[in-house]
Amino acid sequence: MANRLANATSPYLQQHAGNPVDWWEWGPEAFEEARRRDAPILLSVGYAACHWCHVMAHESFEDPATAELMNRHYVSIKVDREERPDVDAVYMTATTAMTGHGGWPMTVFLNHDAEPFFAGTYFPDRPRHGQPAFGAILQGLADAWRDRREEIAGVAARIRERLQTENALGGGDPVDEAVLEVAVDKLGREFDQTSAGFGSAPKFPPSMVLEHLLRHEARTGSAKARDMVAATCHAMARGGMYDQLAGGFARYSVDRDWVVPHFEKMLYDNAQLLGVYARWWRQSGDPLGERVAHETARFMLAELRTAEGGFASALDADTEGVEGKFYAWTPEQLTEVLGDQDGDWAASLLGVSERGTFEHGTSTLQLRQDPDDPERWAGIRGRLHDARDSRVRPARDDKVVAAWNGLAIASLVQAGLVLGEQEYVDAAVRAAELLVDLHLHDEGRRLRRVSRDGVVGSHAGVLDDYGCVAAAFLDVLSATGDPVWLERSGRLLDTALVHFADGQGGFYDTADDAEALVTRPRDPSDNASPSGLSSLVHGLLGYAAVTGSGRHRDAAEEALRSVRVLADRVPRFAGWSLAAAEAAVAGPLEIAVVGEAGDPARAALEREARRATSPGAVVVVGAPDADAVPLLEGRGLVGGRAAAYVCRAMVCERPVTDPAELRASLGQSPGQ
Repeated sequence: MANRLANATSPYLQQHAGNPVDWWEWGPEAFEEARRRDAPILLSVGYAACHWCHVMAHESFEDPATAELMNRHYVSIKVDREERPDVDAVYMTATTAMTGHGGWPMTVFLNHDAEPFFAGTYFPDRPRHGQPAFGAILQGLADAWRDRREEIAGVAARIRERLQTENALGGGDPVDEAVLEVAVDKLGREFDQTSAGFGSAPKFPPSMVLEHLLRHEARTGSAKARDMVAATCHAMARGGMYDQLAGGFARYSVDRDWVVPHFEKMLYDNAQLLGVYARWWRQSGDPLGERVAHETARFMLAELRTAEGGFASALDADTEGVEGKFYAWTPEQLTEVLGDQDGDWAASLLGVSERGTFEHGTSTLQLRQDPDDPERWAGIRGRLHDARDSRVRPARDDKVVAAWNGLAIASLVQAGLVLGEQEYVDAAVRAAELLVDLHLHDEGRRLRRVSRDGVVGSHAGVLDDYGCVAAAFLDVLSATGDPVWLERSGRLLDTALVHFADGQGGFYDTADDAEALVTRPRDPSDNASPSGLSSLVHGLLGYAAVTGSGRHRDAAEEALRSVRVLADRVPRFAGWSLAAAEAAVAGPLEIAVVGEAGDPARAALEREARRATSPGAVVVVGAPDADAVPLLEGRGLVGGRAAAYVCRAMVCERPVTDPAELRASLGQSPGQ
């Protein structure tokens, strides 16, 4: 049996390289083999940190009898959804259409034209909870393929037709102030007044919605938006979803009260939440925001940064085959590390009980209130952290995904500038340089999606890669003043405008010259990370603010029109688009600070500019009359002194040299 997954760039695929299943990677060779054998295709999609993917692998893919069924009747293809989001998107749409729900692992059966005729998610190895055994499904579908091919063809044709039906929500009207106000009202009705967040269990971190609410409060002074952000940020950071020892957030909470997480830690979650907490602190002054932003940034640098300077995709939920084993504690374990007195104090502080809040009598760690003895807590936290480090650590999916690294770069830059931590900015610049060195090709016009161990993969970037990376490069420009980052951002945005546009103001998720699938995916909704469309809009607005490009501004506004219906109906799934719309309505504010490098007066003006809370405010700092960055062009010293120039809605104010005047111009209070 050929071990085709052993040299894959994906750690998830490599996890399956030793299975008795004769796996293939997605590609024309697998479909040719299916035609040669006249066998249907079994498509299995998951990702390395997925707990139930591991369960199904242990139960079925490592089982010789199940593997024999798969090998005899099917050509089996394994796909990493994080590496091929285009393939995942197409068949997740099909799975949801056929079953009413989706998730991972995803199991889809295809004909030779890649059309699905049966789909599901996790299938158990034996009948359980009303689900048939996986082996029975394998045998039943093999029989149907042999004896009822016409029936299968009919199902496949109907699903293909449904997939090819236009799936973008139409628009036409702008996402204006009225839409933004209605979205906040609707979010208020969906807000959990008892436990914070939105909806019931499970609860996912609503990062993009929180950013929209932060911006809405900054623009309008909305107390409703402010209170929803504050309550949710407190609830998430004080519950078991947040790692109280090392920082960083788990994927989601399985319960309404943020007590028990699904323990995998994803880069995209932590990157987004780092930015949210840093900006929340800037806007509110709440010390919890500052602490969590620092801890999350340090977690990312300590546990997700790769040797090459990028950021790994995820930490696994499981260790030694047990979910959460690395993170959960019993009172006895606390006492063993801390002694009786400190152990009892820590158990009370952290919500660790004999009954347990998780499984097998263990508890997640919660910090529902600040300790009355901070020094004692700091010592105990350090001792528990050191003790936990002796446990078997979760595996790391160390592939570098362009889009998620873009999110990390942007948040590290912004947090570093807001918190005054140059280490965060330096790490972000290094990650951006890695993307340039490995992921950019065709003279910087095209992106590859993933790399690993310093080697780039072959998979083409999708729209969220272009949007997130282009926006991140603008943040690096803001931090460094180096115009090369503006050029790099512009090339990626122009590629997106040429190769991803749908001709109606919206965008496809794959390029016009990408591999053709059953249908060309396009999903403007935000889920765990920003959609391709919403991430691109942020990049387009930022680029237009720095350069004055009407073409990029027009493209951003047209794209927002295409999600008007989505924003009206389900604002929880349009948070990043709504955040972009807040910036568009507010300007966004353009701030140029000019002066000689090392001049304390320029540094003082820059500090004030970085405190600006106006939605999407763009700040560029550089030498006087720099002509390589349009926002700095023609902006000179004033009376021989460093100066700040502020523009709103294409109208510029007089330059100021006094930080207090700049603060007043930006609408900041003296305490901010």
